[in-house]
Amino acid sequence: MSEHTPEPAQTPESESDAVPTTTEQADVWHYRGYHLRPSEFATAMVHFYRGEMSRANVWRQRLDSTTNWAVVTTGATLSFAFSAPNNIHILIPINTLLITLFLIIEARRYRYYELWSYRLRLLETDLFAAMLVPPFEPRPKWATLLAESLLTPHFTISIWEAIGRRFRRNYQYIYIVLAFTWCIKIYLHPFPLQSWDAFLRRAAVGPIPGEVILAAGILFNATIFAIGWLTTGLTQASGEVLQPSDLPLPARLAHRLGELATNLIEDGAPALFQPHDQIAYIITDKGEEVAQLILNRLGRGVTALRGTGMYTGKERAILLVAVHPEQVRELKRSVYTADPNAFLILNPAHEVVGRGFQAPS
Repeated sequence: MSEHTPEPAQTPESESDAVPTTTEQADVWHYRGYHLRPSEFATAMVHFYRGEMSRANVWRQRLDSTTNWAVVTTGATLSFAFSAPNNIHILIPINTLLITLFLIIEARRYRYYELWSYRLRLLETDLFAAMLVPPFEPRPKWATLLAESLLTPHFTISIWEAIGRRFRRNYQYIYIVLAFTWCIKIYLHPFPLQSWDAFLRRAAVGPIPGEVILAAGILFNATIFAIGWLTTGLTQASGEVLQPSDLPLPARLAHRLGELATNLIEDGAPALFQPHDQIAYIITDKGEEVAQLILNRLGRGVTALRGTGMYTGKERAILLVAVHPEQVRELKRSVYTADPNAFLILNPAHEVVGRGFQAPS
């Protein structure tokens, strides 16, 4: 542990051990003659947490402001389009492009919000949460990760993940409304149409045929929806309560509803999208290296088993480890850093009882 990283509190053996007898024993951080007592360190962390929380709230408000721009602009455009002559329907595609600009601006702001949120989550999960679950055992490198974020700030998520998240949260509904109202506007104003050819003629904009306008609209919306939903698997963001992997895609919706019905019958009424702890089975030729990375980076216990590949006849290590959902990404990174050829199996655990998870009842 580096000399500027706070050490985990130790459980005293007796009452006399709980009270430091010297100033040196009370120090939790010292460097170049400077000494910081536990109370001073806690005070500094609380003030730092409040500052980062304030900064995250400011950027969260900026996200809401951009969404408000999009909603107000869409409402004004639709009101004007339906109260004006037929040729004014071009305002709806123009507003669609403006909404796309707002989406890009909001995604950029969301990346800044996620930076502050990342620091808050480090403090919440590895300092405050660790205080609440004796013994006080934060991850060994949490302070290093926080210091790196302060010294070399960088976005924690990609622009594609940011666009996808904001699109799925808000903007997909605006795009659906705009596309639907454009079709209604073409069909109804100034009088209902009787044929498909008439619809295409009315959709034309100046010298641009209606077929081109309609094809461009379909292509644009298909592209933006593909970007929005194909980025569901990107899970670097830590500031959202509901992770993208917990959002059911249409293909998984029936399965999730079936699981919910089963849980309602067996266990009452659980949270709808509550993530489960994960049980990982790691089959590797480098069991010692993989286990050490998991122990150092995740602070999770690892159980080593021995197994034999029936195809190759080669003996391999099988590592068994339980992790929280937010640790899965770091687990994968640790495993494949030590052994790129490792075989990793992840299964959701209905219940994990023991140190660092659920206390025995």
